[in-house]
Amino acid sequence: MNAQDAVDLGQRAATIALMLGGPVMLVALVVGLVIGLLQAMTQVQEQTVSFVPKLVAVVAAIVLMLPWLLDRLVEYSHDLIANIPNTL
Repeated sequence: MNAQDAVDLGQRAATIALMLGGPVMLVALVVGLVIGLLQAMTQVQEQTVSFVPKLVAVVAAIVLMLPWLLDRLVEYSHDLIANIPNTL
């Protein structure tokens, strides 16, 4: 394995990590922004008001996206394991 192969493996791992974590983080960002705007408009500054909806939204996003997330992860793992003889 040369240096370029190691860089490619690291780049692909980072891309997969962003692809798997990005949508869930985007859901948390959008829900947090909406709740923050509602809190600013109503002047309710309770911490649990923003925490509970974000938690519910993130769990719902994970549950809804779990088949897709697992497919991407299994595909990446399969490609990584199948290419072990080629990289050595």
